[in-house]
Amino acid sequence: MGDRPLATDLTPLIGMPRDDLTEALKAAFPEAASGPGRGLPAAVVRGGRRAALERLAAIDPVAYERTRNHVSGAVTMLSPWIRHGVLGLAEVRDAALARVDRPEQATKLVSELGWRDYWRQVHLALGDAINRDIEQPAAVSKISPLDRLPDDVLEARTGMRCIDRFVQRLHDTGWLHNHERMWLASWLVHARGVRWRAGADWLLEHLLDGDPASNHLSWQWVAGTFSAKPYIFNRENLGAFTAGEHCHSCPVLGACDVEGTYEDLADRFFVAGSAAIPRPPLRIRPRQPAARAAPSVRPLVWLTLDSAAATSPAAAAFPESTRLFVVDNAWLTEERPSLKRLVFLFECLADVPGVEIVAGDPQTVVPTRAAALACDAIAVAETSCPRVRTAAEAIAASLPIRTVPWPTFCDCSRVTDLGRFSRYWQQVSRSALMPTPA
Repeated sequence: MGDRPLATDLTPLIGMPRDDLTEALKAAFPEAASGPGRGLPAAVVRGGRRAALERLAAIDPVAYERTRNHVSGAVTMLSPWIRHGVLGLAEVRDAALARVDRPEQATKLVSELGWRDYWRQVHLALGDAINRDIEQPAAVSKISPLDRLPDDVLEARTGMRCIDRFVQRLHDTGWLHNHERMWLASWLVHARGVRWRAGADWLLEHLLDGDPASNHLSWQWVAGTFSAKPYIFNRENLGAFTAGEHCHSCPVLGACDVEGTYEDLADRFFVAGSAAIPRPPLRIRPRQPAARAAPSVRPLVWLTLDSAAATSPAAAAFPESTRLFVVDNAWLTEERPSLKRLVFLFECLADVPGVEIVAGDPQTVVPTRAAALACDAIAVAETSCPRVRTAAEAIAASLPIRTVPWPTFCDCSRVTDLGRFSRYWQQVSRSALMPTPA
């Protein structure tokens, strides 16, 4: 996002009314509002703990299991707050279990939380390698690959009513139902030939829950580079879970890119026989948690994108310490977060008492601020983010790093292979369905 000063104090933006905050962030990060759908429509949900708890109070695990695949179903929409650590996975699991008579009634909701934990575990194990094909594609495409999204997609004028509405909703709200994300990704990769990485990067710019682990690994699952087969969406599936709302008035009804059976579409998209070629099973070994430094007396609490809240375990462990969030210049350049993402993030940070926000390089800003405050260590919540982990390793050369774990969601001690979610979930599901001990 261009050249920036070494460090810029953004703390005065905390607590501003949304309109004022939007204008201040637009001035500080003009690139965030540049391009299709990168502004801030009024439909964007608010960040912060209060909004998160209101949403959490509305979850219905039984209705979720029955209707979650339908776009109008009883989904939780908690992911933006989970992404930033305003809500923890264990906290949401506990709330779900408290709403049912028997734990098995919350199984489907908890298993979806398990996917998010699984993606983080894979991210921790593979690091930046999630940005490349993890496996050879499960099927060979007939279409020449595109390295960027076509303009008609970015401008929501493909002529397919469903796709254009998905894009417009993404631009307007920063959120899509999981089925809509899968359909959009499948159509882009398999019907239009867009490389999954280009599509994943684009979605990450806009999603309020934009998390490289969940986002990029889900795109690889759709593309067939981290799954046994590519995910194909057809019009029949779309109609079943949207009550046909897109198809009735679609100008290409009967002749769209996803018309036909799964077999028809596989023959249309992939080289014959390529999807049947067996591949050796993938094994991904879990990475051990980071070593924790000896207890400190006066640490600086470093908040990250995974823990941009007072609920960060590092902040909870050291309630009297100064909290610092660094808007990482590398993050701005690599992920190109939209204005709506930045506004949501700053609204989450506004709940953190006494937080300081600085834009710059964490490897410089964090130890400099710690020295100014005479801190004897840095406390940071556990994270799978390679940028944070790399910066922490560099900082640790001069100042101890105290890594603070999140409340336990499940027992991963017996997991030896992260190659597939099914194998992971078989090992951890029992513990994931147990409430956090009092």
